[in-house]
Amino acid sequence: MKIKIQSIHFDADQKLLDHIQDKVNKLNHFHDGIISGDVILRVEKNTVPENKIAEIKLLIPGSDLFTKKQCKTFEEAIDTGVEALTKQVKKHKEKAKGI
Repeated sequence: MKIKIQSIHFDADQKLLDHIQDKVNKLNHFHDGIISGDVILRVEKNTVPENKIAEIKLLIPGSDLFTKKQCKTFEEAIDTGVEALTKQVKKHKEKAKGI
């Protein structure tokens, strides 16, 4: 799966990029028809400590799956986003099989 990562108004370090690649690629275990993924990282300027936003969009034949998570760190936002997408991918696959 091809993953495109955008960090808005900052440069993400290699450790974060590797973490994203690793986590998002694990979604292939649940559905082998995932075409690509788009990840957008953004820091919201406010006084709340949970100001890191990660948006993940997966392109699957027949639909697009999307999640947006806001947490204290990008790693945490990616982890919770991938958990949510795992549920969506499993549900989509079950629907496609007609279960």
